[in-house]
Amino acid sequence: MTSSQGFLGFWETTGAGKTFTHPLDPALLDAYVPRSARLLDYGCGYGRLTAELAGSGYRAVCGVDVSAALVARGRREHPELELLHRPGFPLPFEDGSFDAALLFAVLTCVPGDADQTAIAGELGRLVRPGGVLYLSDVPLQGDALNRERYARFAERYGTYGVFETPDGGVFRHHPPERLRGLVREAGFAVVKERAGAVATLDGRTAERLQLIARREPAAPAPSPGPASG
Repeated sequence: MTSSQGFLGFWETTGAGKTFTHPLDPALLDAYVPRSARLLDYGCGYGRLTAELAGSGYRAVCGVDVSAALVARGRREHPELELLHRPGFPLPFEDGSFDAALLFAVLTCVPGDADQTAIAGELGRLVRPGGVLYLSDVPLQGDALNRERYARFAERYGTYGVFETPDGGVFRHHPPERLRGLVREAGFAVVKERAGAVATLDGRTAERLQLIARREPAAPAPSPGPASG
């Protein structure tokens, strides 16, 4: 689900048996990503969305996750898929190898700022100029349960929005501008936003934020100034 940090242990044990629920919005994807696109599903887990993408006609889909247990589960459940276990960066692909990338409920599993920035930056490297990043994640929630646990764990983790679950998971909900800023810093421009409600791993409901962002071309090199004589 995430990059390689200490909390990865949860995704090699308890988390590897979870049933993921964060849904794809097929109409939103279809509006920006053609079936011919080369797609990267980063944080693919056991390949739930990777399989959905392949089943809906996307012909070139690759899933990558840092959890060996989740990827092993995915290979058992979906042996036809290309699922890779890669615990760190850089990923084994050339710059601009993909037309689009998905980042679905991944940042919520990554509590650290630097780790989130590294993920967004790597996707910025891998998505070609003009390509698309489709991010869907959980912003800060306004209900009493979440407000209480944000406050309770803020001192321990140094970030309001990070919290622990009783089964040992560590998760993070974000100010929406944090998600937009990560995308911008990685070289993408947000072109579409959509909000809605989704089911969570613990059977509750949460609001989510979906961003469609397009990879901007690299800035041209400055032209040399006039020669001095």
